[in-house]
Amino acid sequence: MQQTTNTILMIRPINFRMNEQTAVNNYYQKVIDNLLPETVNTKAQQEFDAYVEKLRSIGVNVVVVNDTKEFDTPDSIFPNNWISFHENGNVGLYPMFAENRRLERREDILIQLEEEGFLINLIVDYTSAEDEGVFLEGTGSLLLDRVNRKAYCALSPRADEDLFIEFCEDFEYTPVVFTANQTVNGDRMAIYHTNVMMCLGETFAVICLDSIDDKKERKNVINHLKENHKEVIDITEAQVNNFAGNMLQVKGINDELYLIMSQAAYDSLTTSQIERLEKHSKILSSSLDTIEACGGGSARCMMAEVFLTKN
Repeated sequence: MQQTTNTILMIRPINFRMNEQTAVNNYYQKVIDNLLPETVNTKAQQEFDAYVEKLRSIGVNVVVVNDTKEFDTPDSIFPNNWISFHENGNVGLYPMFAENRRLERREDILIQLEEEGFLINLIVDYTSAEDEGVFLEGTGSLLLDRVNRKAYCALSPRADEDLFIEFCEDFEYTPVVFTANQTVNGDRMAIYHTNVMMCLGETFAVICLDSIDDKKERKNVINHLKENHKEVIDITEAQVNNFAGNMLQVKGINDELYLIMSQAAYDSLTTSQIERLEKHSKILSSSLDTIEACGGGSARCMMAEVFLTKN
């Protein structure tokens, strides 16, 4: 089992903008009043292209698929929410909170991966849960410790506990459940995705412990991480607001490990945090300002890790 992969699926946007359907519980989205929609989309494409170029320059195999104009899918740039790929050839398809995000699921993407030699064994489809108003948004909701077979999940309107447990049974993970909150206009509200406040690397975990208000839950999460010999690197809520939790470790040339994050995330880290992270991994950052502001997601959300084996 591997925790990190060299292959990443990314979707190049065609009509990127702030998605009004996700803004109801993604408190990181902002309206950029002074920019025309076309300008926002063009800026997002420029950020996307520069990001892909940086990933490829360090030897990451990036499979880029263009979004289609067939549907209105402003968040297609975040494929990790609707699909996950596993080493045994299984693929997970997930129920999405926003109706227009359900249109992002595309069979042709699976066909393209198979054409590139990746082996798909079984599709585990949870999408019928949408009919009951139950959601679990892929590796946005699920943080997978693939080596130690643990799945971390911060419950929210987009991460249902029963469905999470079902996923863990199907994919053979031990569930670690908690609630992570952020302060919104003075109130504590659930953070919409686990991967905004937490990142799991091979030998470390970046996590905003302050967001886990329940002391027992916080202690339980720390115990699980330490049991698996992860160095726990704590970040603040202000750093979470700069997407410092939304990182992903990948493999580059000669299996060299890189921790990928946005420029805003990197700029929010302290010297000490950067030094601790660099003991585990090289760091690569890229400017994603427009995507972060309008999309309310960052570097990790844009990458769907492909763990499938090849012919």
